[in-house]
Amino acid sequence: MMAHRPSARGIVLLAVGIAILIALPQVVTSSFAIDIFIRILLFSFIGIAWNLMGGYAKQLSLGHAAYFGLGAYTSTILQIDFNISPWIGMIAGGVVAMLASLPIGWLCFRLRGPYFTIATIATAQALMLIFLKFRDLAWGAEGTTIPNLGSAPLMMQFETKAAYYYVVLGLLVVGLAVTYVIERSWMGYYLVAIGEDEDAAEAIGVNAPKIKRDIYLISSFLTALAGTFYTQYIYFIDPATAFSFNISIEAALVSIVGGIGTLWGPVIGTVLLETTSTLLQSWLGSSIGGVQLTVYSLILMAVILWRPTGLMGMISEAWHRHRKPAQA
Repeated sequence: MMAHRPSARGIVLLAVGIAILIALPQVVTSSFAIDIFIRILLFSFIGIAWNLMGGYAKQLSLGHAAYFGLGAYTSTILQIDFNISPWIGMIAGGVVAMLASLPIGWLCFRLRGPYFTIATIATAQALMLIFLKFRDLAWGAEGTTIPNLGSAPLMMQFETKAAYYYVVLGLLVVGLAVTYVIERSWMGYYLVAIGEDEDAAEAIGVNAPKIKRDIYLISSFLTALAGTFYTQYIYFIDPATAFSFNISIEAALVSIVGGIGTLWGPVIGTVLLETTSTLLQSWLGSSIGGVQLTVYSLILMAVILWRPTGLMGMISEAWHRHRKPAQA
């Protein structure tokens, strides 16, 4: 269901939220806290990219790590071997991911349901194995470190974490803007129709293969941008990190918990899950093995059992209950 035009109150709240996010690194000086904020913004962005495919069109892909890794490796190879700025490499990585999504999508979209999901997992794992073997081009299993140039903004390297915070905040704004435009376009309506009943959508004239291909292109491009940023942020890349299955799972989880097929669902889901995960790691460390996954599982089961529409569904219901007495 498409969202309505934002109200004046909603625009004001959005402006206040943006102002708070911009001012946050200036108020919070703890590097640990800023690192948490960066992770929240990054996985919100990845969740938004996944949500276009898995949320609106309900194509449960668990292979988005493929595009995350392709973006990361493309920009890193261009930077280390050809001294090309990661800002340019980021776009190049997005284009490479889009091109890779065409044959991958052509194969995977022939399948539906769990078979589609398994096929997407297989493609990501296959790419990881390929890059493990590319020792000359992609440094093999050992990976490589990104040369530290100190303060080099043109090479996406900064002295403070606050600068990285603003970069990933910009990516999140781009992701939200792209989703907002798509959600309110004819493509958004077609995606929802495909997600509800693909056969019925095709019966009324929707070109489902083309729509799924196009949204897959956009989703893969955005995911690749996240891969470049993450590699530049941690100054290291290897196949296990770049093509980690955890990235695909995290992207799906934050969207499902927050509310699939909604603009703000992945953001809300990430705030809950990433904050909980980080706090648990900070408080318990490695004293209790598997506690993070256990809490993730409990949150996911609670949402699926009691709020299948995610946290955004709960927020929407509360908002409508609040507005009804006021309108009466």
